[in-house]
Amino acid sequence: MSKITKEELKDLQEQMQKLGAIRNDIGVLSGQIAALNQMQIEQIGKQEESKKALEESYGKINIDLKDGSYKVIEE
Repeated sequence: MSKITKEELKDLQEQMQKLGAIRNDIGVLSGQIAALNQMQIEQIGKQEESKKALEESYGKINIDLKDGSYKVIEE
């Protein structure tokens, strides 16, 4: 039975180990992306609820987020 050198084998093993680590990191990042996307969807929902509540109180307005002033949207 013929074999590659120990150095060649070690190099291949290290390459496979690094590839496994990269694939693991990709899996972790994919999970984080999914979680962040869900958090974004939830935040958009909260923003829409706030917008509706403000619209009920003030009508349709544009709010300056720096100081809270607003202008009525003319229709």
